[in-house]
Amino acid sequence: MTAPAFSRRAARLSATLPAAPPADAIPFDSGHAFPGVLPDLAEAARVALTTYRAETLQYAVRPGLPEMREFIAGYMRSDGIDVSSEQILIVNGAKHGLDLLCQLLLDEGDAIVVTAPMYFTAIPIFRNFGAEFIEIGQDDEGVSVDALRDSLQRRATAGEPPPKFIYNVPDFHNPSGVTMSRRRRESLVRLASEHRIPVIEDSPYRRIRFDGGAEPALKALDPHNVYAVGTFSKLVAPGLRVGWIAAPKEIVARLIQLKSDGGSCPLTQRIILEFCRGEGLQQHIDKVQRVYREHRDRMVAALRRELPQVGLTIPDGGYYVWLRFPEGVDTDELARRALTAGVSILPGSKFFSGTGSGAPRNYARLAFSHASPEEIDRGVSVIARLVG
Repeated sequence: MTAPAFSRRAARLSATLPAAPPADAIPFDSGHAFPGVLPDLAEAARVALTTYRAETLQYAVRPGLPEMREFIAGYMRSDGIDVSSEQILIVNGAKHGLDLLCQLLLDEGDAIVVTAPMYFTAIPIFRNFGAEFIEIGQDDEGVSVDALRDSLQRRATAGEPPPKFIYNVPDFHNPSGVTMSRRRRESLVRLASEHRIPVIEDSPYRRIRFDGGAEPALKALDPHNVYAVGTFSKLVAPGLRVGWIAAPKEIVARLIQLKSDGGSCPLTQRIILEFCRGEGLQQHIDKVQRVYREHRDRMVAALRRELPQVGLTIPDGGYYVWLRFPEGVDTDELARRALTAGVSILPGSKFFSGTGSGAPRNYARLAFSHASPEEIDRGVSVIARLVG
């Protein structure tokens, strides 16, 4: 068969279908929800399909259901963020939001700032737009603003244009688990504002907090220059694909015109909205926090028992732990062997853009969200046996 003349972005892509892990593998690679916390949405779906049938089975309005946008604006205001419903655009999950923001901001060859390591699913999204990655390291307070400042200065001295945006996951960072300190957040938004560089704040785990108090959202610190990407996937139901972008009205107006689906599914929006009204959402958040705290504690205990030589960051919330194995342990090879033994993990190399000095080979991310406590014990035991 003769291949078509692919676009530049498509020509770079693999022609091999991705292989799914075995269905019975212990899922430490997965950011899926634990089945036991998925809510019963039957009544919300019944209301959506009866009372609101003329709305939910019709074409959607482009910005999203007005009541959904108002609910999300109130949800964000309760978190200290000054936003109105006109500044909310409903999208098909957070990754759709990232894709739209790339359409809005990027031309091929533009530079963007990312953390090292970074959320691995964002890498192909940014790469498909031909982005140049500027990787900035992290410490236990989050992304290094001093290193970012130095990088911006070097670009300016070399006559290079500033990056088009800064992308970060400030709460329970994926994969490192680090939560940015308030001091570091304030420094980041101040530097970005000085250089007129938008910040994309991706914080899907923010309400899944186990310990400590919340730091202010980046958008609460700078409502105009920070574009927040939100989702109900990690908190309520990933399969419904309901997310949002919060940005200034003039940005939302342009994003609406870039949205090829017209409007996101009104049925799933209404189901989420009916579920979240009243006390349903807060009760669900309480349950999610309790269950995932138990999972995190179970995984940390198993790692300390079975793999005491491995360094780990214990997150105050979220879905993941970030492991540092001793030098000489190649986690790409470990991941292949673990899958053969019935445990799926993600090696750390997947969380680097590949444009820096080279991804370290002795890191791995383990998800504690999807597996049961018993599977967590068994899976960690398998990894320990393979490491030796």
